[in-house]
Amino acid sequence: MSGSAASTGPKLSAIDHVAIAVHDLDAGIEHYRVTYGVDVAHRERVESDGVEEALIKVGGSYVQLVCPTRPDSPVAKFLAKKGEGLHHVGYRVADCAAALQRVIDNGGKVIDEVPRPGSRGTTVAFIHPKGGLGTLIELVQE
Repeated sequence: MSGSAASTGPKLSAIDHVAIAVHDLDAGIEHYRVTYGVDVAHRERVESDGVEEALIKVGGSYVQLVCPTRPDSPVAKFLAKKGEGLHHVGYRVADCAAALQRVIDNGGKVIDEVPRPGSRGTTVAFIHPKGGLGTLIELVQE
């Protein structure tokens, strides 16, 4: 990609979070508390995604522990197939709709065709791993 193409349009501004799928949210929280000396900054149940999450502040970003609340959620399917571990990376963007459109315009495969409400009052959109170099990506607008 040329320098001029990369320098125009919406950009990623920071890593918002790294999401780790866990079978037991409380056990994951306890592991991070005991092992790394950190506590939960925010905990929320996201019914639309079928998950409960705990956000642990690390510098200006978060580690997001995410646990399914129902067997048909994407995280439950991920855990059944791959086990616990890295689920996705969330990147902050100033304008989620514009960043998502840039992905679409550049031929990226998306999960969300339009941005939607996320946790913490954010607006989010997911990019399919086939559109993210093998990594599930979440665009996050605060």
